[in-house]
Amino acid sequence: MLAAADSLVPDTDQAVKLINDWKDISLVQIAAIAGGAWLIITVVRHVLPWLAQQVPNQLRLYLLGAVPIIRLVVMVAAILWIFPIIFNVTFQNFLVIAGGASVAIGFAFKDYVSSLIAGTVAVFERPYRPGDWVKIGGNYGEVQAVGLRALTLRTEDDDVITVPHLRIWQDNICNSNDGERSLMCVADFFIEPDHDAAELRAAFRDVALTSAYLEYDKPVLVMLSEKPWGTQYRVKAYPFDMRDQFAFISDLTVRGKLALAECGAQEVSATFAGEFSGEQPPNSATQSSGKTDSIT
Repeated sequence: MLAAADSLVPDTDQAVKLINDWKDISLVQIAAIAGGAWLIITVVRHVLPWLAQQVPNQLRLYLLGAVPIIRLVVMVAAILWIFPIIFNVTFQNFLVIAGGASVAIGFAFKDYVSSLIAGTVAVFERPYRPGDWVKIGGNYGEVQAVGLRALTLRTEDDDVITVPHLRIWQDNICNSNDGERSLMCVADFFIEPDHDAAELRAAFRDVALTSAYLEYDKPVLVMLSEKPWGTQYRVKAYPFDMRDQFAFISDLTVRGKLALAECGAQEVSATFAGEFSGEQPPNSATQSSGKTDSIT
């Protein structure tokens, strides 16, 4: 019995010994593996982009996309090769190392997991869906796709932005159409106080009603508000196609300025209006902030 118990002691000592003896660790081999991995990554980072410039455009994208994948594979292979040189790999030690690594990985990927949970919440609450025009933080665009971790937006400048679902917990989600096929657009005008408000309001309404982009089944509104520097007019209307919202706003702005000239009214600089009121005014023409404002 004692002999059996004694025979277990070396195994236990071996199990708790996580790092090999220094005499068993080959620093030269580790340096060779690390140097080889660095050399391969360096070659890939320079050669593949160079090749990408010599091939057709479609193949170029594949070559450029392969650079981070190859780099990751090489790094993982080097780590797995070096690991048994430094550490005493046994089943017991594996459990100890795996436990510690799981805690570290949990901290490292907490934002990723939070994004997955937020993505699940988004499926049921539907603050956005493909085809919606949303503003998240400072990014405004059309939702192209909704994945498990993130959604992609295409902006008015044709940029594609990836936004993690994690932003649901942090920012207001402004949805301009909320699943409907149209959204409200707003064109702002800053006018000096000396003018005929009734005449100018009617002129702005006619501008909106005669726009080629107008959705005629939706209301057209012209709102006024008095400011210390003059009067702010907001022309609110809906385009027939959401994709034409920026062209619609430009059309309202250009023809609105012509209506101003015909009515003999004078514009006030938006910058001057903001300085006078102590606020930063909107641009002379902007899309609406959204019909749905989801605060989480």
